[in-house]
Amino acid sequence: MMPYNLKEVLKKESRFVSGHRMCAGCGAPPAVRTILRALKEDDNAVVSCATGCLEVSSFLFPYTSWKNVSFIHTAFACAAATLSGTQTAYKKLKNDGKLDKEKTTKFIAFGGDGGTLDIGFQSLSGAMERGHDLTYVCYDNGAYMNTGTQRSSSTPHYADTTTSPAGKVVNGKSQRRKDLAQIMVNHNLPYVAQTALFGNQKDIYEKAQKAIYTEGPTFLSVFSPCPRGWGYPTEDLQLIEKLAIDTCFWPLYEVVNGVYKITYKPAKKLPIEEFLKPQKRFKHLFKDGNEYLIEQMQKEIDEKWNYLLMMEEITNKE
Repeated sequence: MMPYNLKEVLKKESRFVSGHRMCAGCGAPPAVRTILRALKEDDNAVVSCATGCLEVSSFLFPYTSWKNVSFIHTAFACAAATLSGTQTAYKKLKNDGKLDKEKTTKFIAFGGDGGTLDIGFQSLSGAMERGHDLTYVCYDNGAYMNTGTQRSSSTPHYADTTTSPAGKVVNGKSQRRKDLAQIMVNHNLPYVAQTALFGNQKDIYEKAQKAIYTEGPTFLSVFSPCPRGWGYPTEDLQLIEKLAIDTCFWPLYEVVNGVYKITYKPAKKLPIEEFLKPQKRFKHLFKDGNEYLIEQMQKEIDEKWNYLLMMEEITNKE
């Protein structure tokens, strides 16, 4: 890989352009744009996109924000299955000499957490286990935002959603969130990473480049804040991302053939309430008597962070 140079990266023609209907302050569009910029300029790409915010807002026939890629809208459950079939057909045609062997085509799937951790999990797991040469990207906004902010298995503990409402009886979602990146690590993939935009695009760009150009099945989990579902001002997108990373709610790391590397360690790890305060979905946690809920979340965050630190130390000794 070439050393990251923001000016050079921005000179590349964008393959995800303006005109989409995504909300102001949403984390998904800049993430998708940066990931697609990681493609080499002469390479083709086939994109499979599960139903969700990204798809319904970026491809309203005959209008599209996807440029110079072959775009396939597929159902909620089968973005990975659709792409794995497409990649297999491409491989057969190329082996038969019906496609230019000198031309490179990469295969990338996009899905939200509902279409990835829940409805689409079986097709994702199957594609990863079969070893298809593709990259799956989950833009994780922690709920079913496209249909009204219902809880998903990625919704954080105690978050208020329309199907896990915070009130006198229940304090929001009563279960901890599913850690899909770790599940993908246990599929023995050559490359798994968790990333976010976080002020500059270096981390997400470099990880996207590694994922796309690593042979075999690879997975990216991308932090994707949602102003409508989370309840923060649209201009605070980068603030929310920074707080998520500096509190270690969303640690940045990669796993290359089983070897862990944390790509960002906060100089001063902030308490989790700094991430929770700006979001209306967590406002009930700051009522008198609910201090123990924040303490519980802090304990969960610390356990996850300490686990990553341990795995980084262990796997780099081997």
